[in-house]
Amino acid sequence: MKLAVFDLDGTLVDSREDLYLAVAHTLFELGLPPRSREEVVSYVGDGAVALVSRSIAPREHLLETAVALWREHYFRHLLDHTHLYPGIAAVLGSARIPLAVHTNKPGAMARKILDGLGVSSRFVAVVGGDEGVRKPDPSGLLGIAARVGASAEETVLIGDSLVDHATAVAAGVRFVPVSWGFVPVATLAAGGATGFVQDAAGLLPWVGATSEVR
Repeated sequence: MKLAVFDLDGTLVDSREDLYLAVAHTLFELGLPPRSREEVVSYVGDGAVALVSRSIAPREHLLETAVALWREHYFRHLLDHTHLYPGIAAVLGSARIPLAVHTNKPGAMARKILDGLGVSSRFVAVVGGDEGVRKPDPSGLLGIAARVGASAEETVLIGDSLVDHATAVAAGVRFVPVSWGFVPVATLAAGGATGFVQDAAGLLPWVGATSEVR
């Protein structure tokens, strides 16, 4: 492998609480019924607008106002509770190939999180969902690979969702699913994902930290 591309939420960082609290704030401000943490987490993966739209459904006429409320609150609070998953910092520090992040989260928010957690320097590119075509369209992933001169066969996408899996399949890229993310392993497996990584150490071969991929 010549390039490892990571999803962000549910793969590198546990951002569930901050995402949930931003949605809870938005619903409260609009006088709408609350959503559970489980509901909100299940809405994550297709970008900020989709998250808010699902949270306020079926009240689509409030979407513009709701997105503005969510963005303002989340941008101020996105590092209150968000943290790297155990062992991720060591994996990033051990990498011997270029690393990138491809997320459907807005790019400025993704970079603020990575900056705040002290790992932004590990990535040659961080591409958000508002900076190109969102996953599962493969063009963003292939564009990142082209930047570093890696072919699809030389690229791996590491993620935790069906969106990530579909993106890798569409791009002809190897997909490595993590078992600790927002989407249950059973759901990912039913969608065709295989070769689950059980902990951060299992990612070391995929970032060039050993001579062979296990």
